[in-house]
Amino acid sequence: MKKIIVLLFIAIFAQYNNLNAQGCVAIKGNGASCMMVHPDSTNHAGWLLNTSARYFKSFRHFSGTEENKARLINHTEVINHTTIVDLALTRVLNDRWSLMIDVPIINNGRSSLYEHGLVNGSYVKRERHSTHSFGIGDVRLAAYRWMLDPLKSRKGNIQLGLGIKLATGDYNYKDYWYNVGPGGTKELRTVDQSIQLGDGGTGVTVELNSFYNFKSNFGIYGSFYYLVNPREQNGTRTYRETLTPGLANEAIMSVPDQYMVRAGFNYSFNKIKGLSIAAGTRLEGIPVNDLIGGSGDFRRPGYIWSVEPSVNYAIKNVTFFASVPFAVVRNRTQSNTDKENSTKRGVFVRGDAAFADYSVNMGVAVKF
Repeated sequence: MKKIIVLLFIAIFAQYNNLNAQGCVAIKGNGASCMMVHPDSTNHAGWLLNTSARYFKSFRHFSGTEENKARLINHTEVINHTTIVDLALTRVLNDRWSLMIDVPIINNGRSSLYEHGLVNGSYVKRERHSTHSFGIGDVRLAAYRWMLDPLKSRKGNIQLGLGIKLATGDYNYKDYWYNVGPGGTKELRTVDQSIQLGDGGTGVTVELNSFYNFKSNFGIYGSFYYLVNPREQNGTRTYRETLTPGLANEAIMSVPDQYMVRAGFNYSFNKIKGLSIAAGTRLEGIPVNDLIGGSGDFRRPGYIWSVEPSVNYAIKNVTFFASVPFAVVRNRTQSNTDKENSTKRGVFVRGDAAFADYSVNMGVAVKF
């Protein structure tokens, strides 16, 4: 069994190199492809270096599952450009155990109208400006184990992973907001939660990865990832209370949990050695309530359902991979602060969030 463990490690660590979902729903992370090809594998220890990148542009605003198309028509939409490069180094100990460290490098740009000049609900000056952030995100360490003997379970297997996410990314990154200081001057403030480099919490990650091959070149895959963030809020000011007094309970950033689920089919070409494709679904999001700890302060909970075509091409110990998830459902759910405001005002309140139409993921993995 030689290639399947190599390619499974490539697939799994390519997809979990840090989960940034598509837009203002501020999932800090990445994802690429997931394919299991060739029914042979290896029990040799070694190293796997995976480099991957993800890019997306979010600009479509949703409240619930309804798009607010007036934002585009009136040119009031928020536009986020996000690029994440992940460097993941994995030590394969044997055919069952492996250890991984992942370091994300993040570059964000955010163009908006309301953050530059809107004070207590009134525009001092109506101008669009941009804020930016760049640096290392939250580093993650994880250990993985195949639950079934790979030598005996050639057609299918289940892998469990347990990790820790460190608060290494700057969660109080600042840039200039315009027309908000005395006399309409610019002022150095924290950037929006969606483009912060980290969330400020030390969390625990739980993963499950599985596959089953019906034939040597055709099978299914499934994976689950959940980040538990016990910390309720990180102390970083949002400045949302300066937009309108009604957002006073959203003045501090929350530290939310995150999740991702993926499943689909994969197929490898017998006549084109090393080439494989996959088609699946992808769900990623931020829950309204965390599993552990409080869920108050400011967060934009929501989720994205996507269809995800993928392609892999392997040449000896090098694998190139790419995927383009296309969003089919985008839902900005009601947060706990939305619920508090609904009670206070006596009307249903739910904020909105900007989402992307798709993301582009690609990378290279090398086994040595």
